[in-house]
Amino acid sequence: MTTARRVARDALVRVEAGAYSNVVLPAMLRETELSARDRAQATALVYGALRAQRRLDDLLSHVSARPLDELDPEVRASLRLGAEQLVQGVAAYAAVDETVAAAPARARSYVNGVLRALARQGPPWPPSADPAVALSFPDWIVERLRDDLGAGDARRALAAANEAPAVTLRPNPNRVTSEELARELEDGGVTVQRGALVADALLVRGVGDPAALPAIASGRATPQDQASQAVVGVLDPQPGDLVVDVAAAPGGKATAAAELVAPSGRVVASDLNAGRLRLVGDAARRLVLDDVSLLVADGRLLPLREARADRVLVDAPCSGLGVLQRRPEARWRVQPDAVASLPGLQLDLVLAAAPLVRPSGRLVYSVCTLTSAETRDVAAAIVDALPDFHVLEPPPPPWRPWGPGALLLPHDAGTDGMYVLGLQRAGG
Repeated sequence: MTTARRVARDALVRVEAGAYSNVVLPAMLRETELSARDRAQATALVYGALRAQRRLDDLLSHVSARPLDELDPEVRASLRLGAEQLVQGVAAYAAVDETVAAAPARARSYVNGVLRALARQGPPWPPSADPAVALSFPDWIVERLRDDLGAGDARRALAAANEAPAVTLRPNPNRVTSEELARELEDGGVTVQRGALVADALLVRGVGDPAALPAIASGRATPQDQASQAVVGVLDPQPGDLVVDVAAAPGGKATAAAELVAPSGRVVASDLNAGRLRLVGDAARRLVLDDVSLLVADGRLLPLREARADRVLVDAPCSGLGVLQRRPEARWRVQPDAVASLPGLQLDLVLAAAPLVRPSGRLVYSVCTLTSAETRDVAAAIVDALPDFHVLEPPPPPWRPWGPGALLLPHDAGTDGMYVLGLQRAGG
């Protein structure tokens, strides 16, 4: 029988094998007949276990006779799910019995013994003196952000990444107002809160699979965090503008810009990965946007005419340490050498895109990460390399001035972490 815990176990196994939780879990849930409540439970279990994985493994290591990395993936996932429920305060009889029922039959006795032994340990649960274990992050991420942000902000940013985020919607202004969409959602029993960073953004809870919302399915809204919406605000596309979005996939910022330049403008959405670029096309069709052109190209060698674009956005590939709240498994996948290797690519992309900007046009660099190397250091190099551009005033608080640009920390705004630098070309 399909249960929330069995779906959660199978999802964790697939994520450990390389799948993305935000892709695989909704697809798995759509194939079941689980109730909305059970779908929400499966979602909470998967994301909670992924975020808390190191902390859970530490607790389990004290009661398991075998090292977790020697267990079969299905057994390891079952133990983590049971531990997550116990830590979250689920009664031991439910957390253990129902997780054991969802575990592989061959290992149920073992899972039962380990989880019952763990249940005797708390609450309160034995604390860890190691901040990386307590926060459930790799050592290097804790150390890097402590060095770059200071101990207090690093801890607060990482703690924010362990909180379950609300779904944030961006209304399609060509088809619905924020007020109309809020009323529609509330009439459907959805809890709606206004965005604090972006006025028209709507934070919603209790929606289950966002793709199933009629407003999203019909192209009247798009899930997009306020930080990403704010980057498009810095880009400030105007009706009739030509916008180039470098590294555009999966298309959230490209389609947001397209909504604003319509009906007479155009967005050229470029990406090196043809498969991911198709996601941009799918999003544009769902939103009924005819002003998006797709271009498969290396952002360092864009086959576009110079000095023609009104707005150019380089939302560059990065280590992604600002979006770990929504992509919890990424903390276990990103490697420290990425922070050393990515700034060179980020700078190359911006310098290659700059000639596309017309006189008096705007160039924006953004990354959804928090490291100094990828934010203010790259921004300083951009400013030094582009003397014909001047730096725009950074956005106001809760953004923090950070080098020539601005940094948004997750705990300051309840959003993803983001960095943005706005530049304007001289002339015109």
